Amino acid sequence: MSKYPTIVEVFQAAAQAQRSKKAVVALSPQGASYDEVSYRQLAELVDCVATGLSRCGVRPTEKVAILSRPRPEWPAAMLGILKMGAVAIPIDPLLKGGEIQRLLDACDVVGVIASGDLAPLVEGLSSLRFVVNLDGQDGAQPRTAQTLPWDEFLAEKTPPVWEVQPRDLAIMLCTSGTTGDAKSVMLAHENITSNLSAVFERLDLNSNDVVLSIAPWNHSFGLAVLIAALWKGATIVYTNDYANLSEVLRRYGATILVGVPKLYHAMYQRVEEAIKENVLKRGLHRAVPKVLGWMLKQKLAGGKLRFFISGSAPLAPTTIQGFRRLGVGMIEGYGMTEASPALSFSTPFNRKPGSVGPALPNVDFKIIEPNEDGVGELLARGPNIMRGYYKNPQRTKEVIDEEGWLHTGDLAYLDEDGWLYIKGRRKNVIVLDTGKNVYPEEIEWELGRIPYVEDVMIRSAERKGTEVIQALIYPKWDVMGGSRHLDHARKLIWEEIKACNQNLAAYKRIKSEQDVIIVEQPLEKTSLKGVKRYLYVQSPVGGTFGRR
Repeated sequence: MSKYPTIVEVFQAAAQAQRSKKAVVALSPQGASYDEVSYRQLAELVDCVATGLSRCGVRPTEKVAILSRPRPEWPAAMLGILKMGAVAIPIDPLLKGGEIQRLLDACDVVGVIASGDLAPLVEGLSSLRFVVNLDGQDGAQPRTAQTLPWDEFLAEKTPPVWEVQPRDLAIMLCTSGTTGDAKSVMLAHENITSNLSAVFERLDLNSNDVVLSIAPWNHSFGLAVLIAALWKGATIVYTNDYANLSEVLRRYGATILVGVPKLYHAMYQRVEEAIKENVLKRGLHRAVPKVLGWMLKQKLAGGKLRFFISGSAPLAPTTIQGFRRLGVGMIEGYGMTEASPALSFSTPFNRKPGSVGPALPNVDFKIIEPNEDGVGELLARGPNIMRGYYKNPQRTKEVIDEEGWLHTGDLAYLDEDGWLYIKGRRKNVIVLDTGKNVYPEEIEWELGRIPYVEDVMIRSAERKGTEVIQALIYPKWDVMGGSRHLDHARKLIWEEIKACNQNLAAYKRIKSEQDVIIVEQPLEKTSLKGVKRYLYVQSPVGGTFGRR
């Protein structure tokens, strides 16, 4: 018997205790206002979704995808899927149609709940039994899939009786897929609730909190924040309106801000600029920095803000130290989707900037093959470690050994107090400072279809102080007429890359011809014909919540 509850149980308990309280607030699809639901309304929507899915023929253990940007209906869809024993698969709404279709096929999805602008990407797919349009139907009839408007789908609210168990599969998060070798992380209810139970032992989150998050819910970090808030009966507010962030913080009285490093780096840069421009602020910063911090918290959220949480990518220690000196708590954590996702996180005012804190109470760490500085690959073990990759036992064995240790692929060391420091990544994934994960193989697969390309390798690089995605390419000189003029080859291939970019999410694209590097010799390869990446990769250090 598991000692951890199901996600359904923890939400139902919170909904019963906080019926009239705001549960979810999110920017409307039109972006003009904020939509919200109370715990009572959300619980009713959850029942309606479970009923609607049953009427659509969905059975326990079957997979249903959610394809939408954050909105109040999103958690209703997820919890409704879980309540009837099915498996929820959040899909990144920024993906292109072909990418989405490959993920749906790889995960054996039977139905999709999608926003109106994204529903056309999946309507008509023969593999789907139904598509639910969150914004109604515009009259365009799909070829094969049955499309239901949201209101019709919610016609009844008598959910089927199904006793969900902690060990039942709950969420599948897709970490790849364009190459045809999808890695879909299988997380059971107890993986996620055991992880959050450990988080709550160290982090004070309660029903009085208003958590404002910019982390999208299809990402493991954002999803964990959403479930954590709903578990504790707090209010979760989602926004991607960075320009008006201070206004949103004040409007809803946010007590916790959850974001990615790019947000905090920009915020602290503005603080530094304000200090430089104002004599009084310069004096306060030197003499009584916490007074200046008090002024900042008043401006941001009317003085209610308790601390910041950063995840998804490395946070500059100077930003952490700067905010803490002002009396603004800053928590940084480390984890990965395969760990549900948290493995460790720091405290708001610790004196170890650069560390992502000690392991969670129910997580063990081990460093293998350490060098003279104690840096080696980090292994982790605990009840939060995934069930494995869906229909991919070989990949699962590569990352989880026979003793249950998850091989993170990250280089790290532990100090004398057991605090973790991440020194680099051994995996190929590129984590942008926005928190977005870029998988080189996906882009390589797309660019590899260009008739002029023989070898291609994607890496992270820097141009004018900005991180960019860069392509190293060895051309098929014979297809290009035998001429080995590098500038001509680059211009020709760049025109093809611009067309390929249309098949990739915006954050995965090669943005400039300057980021196309034509090499004169074939890229060196292993015996299995894979490129020896370590000879070419230029990758930033780090890795945090939801790294994969």
